[in-house]
Amino acid sequence: MTDQHLSELRFADLDLAPPVMQGIRDAGFERCTPIQGETLPIALAGRDVAGQAQTGTGKTAAFLVAIFQRLLTHPPAATRGPTSIRAIVVAPTRELAVQIHNDAQVLGKHTGLKLAVVFGGVDYDKQRKQLADGVDVLIGTPGRIIDYFKQHVYDLRHAQVAVLDEADRMFDLGFIADIRFILRRLPKPEHRQSMLFSATLSHRVLELAYEHMNNPELVRIEPDKVTTDRVRQTIYFPAMEEKIPLLVGLLRQADAHRTMVFVNTKRVAERLEAALIANGFSAQAISGDVPQKKRLAFLRDFHNGDLAVLIATDVASRGLHVPDVSHVFNFDLPQDAADYVHRIGRTARAGAEGDAISFGCEEYAVGLPDIEAYIGRKIPVEAIAPGQLAEITLPPHSAWRSHGPRRPGDARRGGGGRSGGGGRSGGGGRPGGSSRPRSRPGPPRHGERPHGSHATEHRAPDSTTPDGTAKPRRRRRGGRGRGSPGKDGGGAGGGAPAP
Repeated sequence: MTDQHLSELRFADLDLAPPVMQGIRDAGFERCTPIQGETLPIALAGRDVAGQAQTGTGKTAAFLVAIFQRLLTHPPAATRGPTSIRAIVVAPTRELAVQIHNDAQVLGKHTGLKLAVVFGGVDYDKQRKQLADGVDVLIGTPGRIIDYFKQHVYDLRHAQVAVLDEADRMFDLGFIADIRFILRRLPKPEHRQSMLFSATLSHRVLELAYEHMNNPELVRIEPDKVTTDRVRQTIYFPAMEEKIPLLVGLLRQADAHRTMVFVNTKRVAERLEAALIANGFSAQAISGDVPQKKRLAFLRDFHNGDLAVLIATDVASRGLHVPDVSHVFNFDLPQDAADYVHRIGRTARAGAEGDAISFGCEEYAVGLPDIEAYIGRKIPVEAIAPGQLAEITLPPHSAWRSHGPRRPGDARRGGGGRSGGGGRSGGGGRPGGSSRPRSRPGPPRHGERPHGSHATEHRAPDSTTPDGTAKPRRRRRGGRGRGSPGKDGGGAGGGAPAP
């Protein structure tokens, strides 16, 4: 990290145990980042801390250094058993858990402490055996942590430190009940040290902190000072059919070698992957239901430079630490303003600079005022130059080949009604079995699910949760759901009448 983005505090001034200092030197750290400089003196004094920090600001190193120092200077209880862990770090996504473990292996190399990371999707028996053999520091996602705990593979009775990373993301992904389950099995707050980090210290995050921590001290590092200042931001306003040609043109112009492209839905991610591959780019889409081994392989290839373009939904927007990401594209503007900062935080990490380019299409430009209000500035607008709209090759067997990029909200062509079967009254939609595109529905009312393809990834959007555990499928009963009878008894999509 460059000098202007470091605090005056040096790690050597913190009176750390020699094994911890050696790990810091191995990592190449000398001076603290702002979040490290504010939180480490509190944590090293044994007090609880709740810190607000964006990704890429050094918060992982802050709590790992505090954990290792605490465990080395406070011996475990004499009654601790071989399967009692001493510290636990809970992360919302598999990628973040893996990254924390990687950093812990570097910083804790000389401490002699045993580390383990657990997450869904891979190595169930291997992870279980490692825990059963005994570990000091457990890092993982909520589902797998709770799974092994309920099997009595390990216990939490003698945990000395607990860390929640990306606490606001825990709420977004529906993990808060799991988090409370874990925290209630730990020693009482006054008998352990707790640290919480979050992109925002919102009311719900603070409520969690005060409920399960021991009078935590709050540290806030303003988001616009730690990410967006180092990112060159621009926005274009393409028509829907211009988005892919513009992206291809800009990628060629930038000579993309390590670029992230963010979209709002898995369906768009998969289509965009096919389109970029057809136009000569090494591209891969990553979302919540990609098998974990493949996800890790994709990230490894992206990190090594073998994969030029990584297409991601917001499930992957946090916890990915890949150095030297040169460009971030918001192919779809996010519908949550905070996600904009998380996305562009994939570039300009560790004090470097980067470019964040957004497309304000007619579908998602409505969120731009909220984004600009959140970051406290206007995003500079760029006009589309004539040469930036590339001639593109359409992928084979693609919906784009015959109809062009279908707008989110448009009806599928060729069938009547939502499912291509009977319409509202059991007929075939419009006369002759044709169907014209419906106008895009407005935003959902409070409590309703988003309409059709408007549904964005929120609270573990795919067939698995971000930590790899399967989500139960809900069966629709009665009503006007897919395959259920229409208004006048006809099947909306061919369903039989209800009994």
